[in-house]
Amino acid sequence: MNIDSIKNGIVIDHITAGRAMQLYEMLGLDGLDCCVAVIQNVPSGKMGKKDIIKVDSSIDINLDLIGFFSPNATVNVIRNGKIIEKAHIDLPERLVNIIRCKNPRCITTTEQEIKHIFVRTRSGEYRCLYCETKAN
Repeated sequence: MNIDSIKNGIVIDHITAGRAMQLYEMLGLDGLDCCVAVIQNVPSGKMGKKDIIKVDSSIDINLDLIGFFSPNATVNVIRNGKIIEKAHIDLPERLVNIIRCKNPRCITTTEQEIKHIFVRTRSGEYRCLYCETKAN
């Protein structure tokens, strides 16, 4: 299978195998008016298998969202066919409007304009900033 290189855009590499389509939807890439390639189960020396997303356009993406769904992913920014920037993504300390609090008593369920904020604890789990409910 051949997937052409891109001239200007981004490549999200080292996505946990099987997570590319979920990430594609969460990032809203289906609404773009450019070429987007989703490549799944690519052989990888480090990971065994990985997914890759290539976007043939310069767009802003939510790095925290990528980090939450696929820690250890990399994001490469491509200009004129060359990588000009490479970001290694880790688990974010805070998640804003990425997941929703499931607690029916949380203020975020009654006040629609309040952002859903989760903070990573020392144990690595995420808890709601307002009511401390653990994220599922």
